[in-house]
Amino acid sequence: MATSSSSPPQLDTDVAAGRRGIPAASFVKDVQAYLNQLGLDVNSALAFLQERLQQYKVVEMKLLAQQRDLQAKIPDIEKCLDVVATLQAKKESDEALLTDFEVSEGIYARARIENTDSVCLWLGANVMLEYSCEEANTLLQNNLENAKASLEVLVADLQFLRDQVTITQVTIARVYNWDVHQRRVKQTFPSQDLSI
Repeated sequence: MATSSSSPPQLDTDVAAGRRGIPAASFVKDVQAYLNQLGLDVNSALAFLQERLQQYKVVEMKLLAQQRDLQAKIPDIEKCLDVVATLQAKKESDEALLTDFEVSEGIYARARIENTDSVCLWLGANVMLEYSCEEANTLLQNNLENAKASLEVLVADLQFLRDQVTITQVTIARVYNWDVHQRRVKQTFPSQDLSI
């Protein structure tokens, strides 16, 4: 009667696709009907639900790591935009810009930046490209908008995932409590089979 705990048959109410590959959890109103539809016994159903809960936790950890990365990336992009705006403002006023920059960790040098038409941006993977100030501003604005949009999607995904974790935890509790109740009923009325 018990099938593999990793892939029980799908319920009609469990067809919801979820969000961006995260399977949706269905709320179980009638535990007996749920177990009959899945064709699982209580222990197999609990094992499946625990496995699904662990999968949700793994996905949550990945999404939280992505969220931390984006939350660190957005201020960096904003700082770069400020630097480009400052360079453009100094260029228009024909003033030299005095600044301190980090040469290596904890070591700074002072520089005098004369009229400049371009900036160099780190693109990652040890790649740096030179852009005009206008191009750099456009690129950084696009990167900032994309990062903020990605962060909004991640926050929505995390909220959806937390809802699925809650639903799965409630389902685990309902199945477990239903099993405890059935065992007590069988102990109280050993001659009757109440589990239809």
